[in-house]
Amino acid sequence: MCRKVFNVSRKTTRLEDLARLAGVSIATASRALNDSPAVNDRTKQLIWKLAKEHDYPFRRYMPAGPIGAQGTIALVTPRPQGREGRLSDPFFLELLAGVGEAARERGCDLLMSHISPATYDDLAGALNTSRADGVIFLGQSTLHGAFNRLAAGDHRFVVWGAELPDQNYCSVGSDNIQGGRRATSHLARLGRKRIVFLGDLEPPESMQRHRGYLDALAGAGLPIEPDLIVPAHFEVESAEAAVDALLRRGVAFDGIVAASDQIALGAARALLHAEVDVPRDVSVIGFDNVPFSRYSRPALSTIAQDTVKAGRLMVSKLLDHGGASAGRSERVPTDLIVRETCGG
Repeated sequence: MCRKVFNVSRKTTRLEDLARLAGVSIATASRALNDSPAVNDRTKQLIWKLAKEHDYPFRRYMPAGPIGAQGTIALVTPRPQGREGRLSDPFFLELLAGVGEAARERGCDLLMSHISPATYDDLAGALNTSRADGVIFLGQSTLHGAFNRLAAGDHRFVVWGAELPDQNYCSVGSDNIQGGRRATSHLARLGRKRIVFLGDLEPPESMQRHRGYLDALAGAGLPIEPDLIVPAHFEVESAEAAVDALLRRGVAFDGIVAASDQIALGAARALLHAEVDVPRDVSVIGFDNVPFSRYSRPALSTIAQDTVKAGRLMVSKLLDHGGASAGRSERVPTDLIVRETCGG
């Protein structure tokens, strides 16, 4: 269907103008701008695209947030892979708090989108139908190529996640390689010789933590043992089952580097149930430094990620669009927090 072209060069674009441009009724245009389920996604995306192209002042007519806000940031979580997209994950709750506090400092509203993108079209739709000034995607999932493609357009977004080869979009994330290296090197310095890496190797961040683990083994002169690289999802129960299986098979190990604190907690639970002493027999170290890590018994040694700094970086890269550092990916340093599960 051909769409008529109208002259909308006037200073202020009206709702009627958008409706004419899109070839729909004024009521349909209004419903689309309010994300009504009565309007199909294709029409919504068209009307939002037109609204942005013609500087439609939708904030005057739509409840985008509390009156007086300096701007609005939308949070979108891609379809879960590993831990990404799981808002119940304690680390993501900490990251949400970091973004929320940073947005508040800048006088901005924060919107949580119901969209869970799994393809390039999903990502483009999330941007084209968002009333926000910019979008933070919490995780890359399997969408690295799609984000690269999205970066070629005039879209304002930033991704929480790893920095990957040939990356064209802006991401903010922790120095996962350094973190994995620090955790493993610390256990090696304690005299541990057979150190397990426990975690899912497919998500980009976990993959980088594993790379740091391998670097540290090489630096300590320890061999890489395939039996000691153990898959586990980012859930307590999955990690507990993985360590149970290791113990049943009689695999000898004296240290565990876990890809997250939840995984580390599951490992410690399995060892406790098997009456393996932590840290005397096996040292355990996690990754994240979520609140429960300091209150578990024994208290969990871990690699801390600075979610406060991460939140500020992501928000500033959206709001300071066009600045010298706005489009540059950045890594947040990681720190080793030694508590009781390492024994030193």
